[in-house]
Amino acid sequence: MNTAPSRDAQRRHEQEQDAVAIALRQWRRVLPDADLDTIAVIGRLTRCVALLQHAGDAPLGRAGVSRPEFDILCALLRVGGELTPGRLARETFASGAAVTKRLRRLEDGGLVARRVDERDRRVAHLSLTDAGRELIMRLLPEQLEYETALLAGLPAERERELADLLGELLLLLEGRLGGLIG
Repeated sequence: MNTAPSRDAQRRHEQEQDAVAIALRQWRRVLPDADLDTIAVIGRLTRCVALLQHAGDAPLGRAGVSRPEFDILCALLRVGGELTPGRLARETFASGAAVTKRLRRLEDGGLVARRVDERDRRVAHLSLTDAGRELIMRLLPEQLEYETALLAGLPAERERELADLLGELLLLLEGRLGGLIG
């Protein structure tokens, strides 16, 4: 009697696995002695980020705002007052060059205002315009609802547990890699 799974059963099992589990199985055939456990974490985080960046931007995309631009607008709202481009880079975990590019687009769209420092003309102070504040106040609830729907299949307790684990990982990585951003 053949106890090996049929090809159909094996195909169904593979379809129930995430992409990283399949990649891990393939790597284990190629590198049977390698410690691949980190791929299970880093690979899944990377894949989740990629999927969320595409799916999570749906309400933002309809409003004509990218996720990084939305993050800048949100930072200006939640921190309050005027922020320099350098502070925005730190708040949004982006490089100075990326922030400059995003700010140019947001200024052109009338969502962000720039004020040159009176004492040092090289320093810019940025703030939300009324249109920028209105856009964020309208978009934020819609985006939060959308993101909540994305996680709806995860029980609340598991979501909190995942948030705690990711918080631990973030603290670890910020301690080791935090200086590399920006």
